[in-house]
Amino acid sequence: LFPESITTEQQSLVLVKRLLAISVSCITYMRGLFPESSYGTRYLDDLCLKILREDKSCLGSLQIVKWIQGCFDALEKQYVNLGFYALSSNPTVTEMYQFKFKYKNKVPQMDISSNHREFVAGLCSKDVKHASRLLLRTLYLLMQDLGPLPNDITLSMKLLYYNHVTPKDYQPPGFKEDGSPGDLLFAGDPINLKVGSVSTDFHLMKVRVMTEKKRVKKADSNLIQKNGPTEISHQGLDCEEDEEEEENTKVNLLNLAFSQEEVLEPEKKRKVSEPEKLPLNSRK
Repeated sequence: LFPESITTEQQSLVLVKRLLAISVSCITYMRGLFPESSYGTRYLDDLCLKILREDKSCLGSLQIVKWIQGCFDALEKQYVNLGFYALSSNPTVTEMYQFKFKYKNKVPQMDISSNHREFVAGLCSKDVKHASRLLLRTLYLLMQDLGPLPNDITLSMKLLYYNHVTPKDYQPPGFKEDGSPGDLLFAGDPINLKVGSVSTDFHLMKVRVMTEKKRVKKADSNLIQKNGPTEISHQGLDCEEDEEEEENTKVNLLNLAFSQEEVLEPEKKRKVSEPEKLPLNSRK
């Protein structure tokens, strides 16, 4: 499933892509969005993974595979900052899955003895793989504790970008400019669950889940970030919490009660794109 070694930027990119694809597959499978025929089976140690494949008999799963491939394009170009999948029952959000990406400008140093450029004091591939396994296990366990979804559910996806490097006219394949910027509203009291993170010498990927508190049967208290907001705006989703999130939980509450239009000047609005929303009324 993962590269044998994770010492180059390309190997790191492959790892992040696979983690994203497996995570999204896990979410759609455990939430019962598509039939069994839409998945292949792989094993990670003793964990059975169901991974989305191009099932021509299921247009919905085909669409999700295209969404993932579009996100791959933005990852390769190092444009995408944040991707999130929202399961909504109009007009409110039921569950939201957030993927945050960072890119590290690692500078190669010269190893004089071997006359080869290599990264000194890099992160151990073994540790990176362990973190990847832990993230997937935590996600699988969390999915088992979520209550059933409403019947009239719609899946949507949005990508937010690093504006300083992303061309204004850039759109990943299958995506378009976001047609409905603004807040995502939960009907009840949501909680923010920290699933995990994986860091290599070149990339950082973090995964979070937000849902209504009453829909979680039981959750490890270590996963819960306190005081989840009832409205999540694009600006709030973009809050920088990486370095100090443990001691400063208030950052996720910063400006969350306001829409992107209210918080940012027009020229500073974050670039956001989305594919067509996917109604899932006839799921298994």
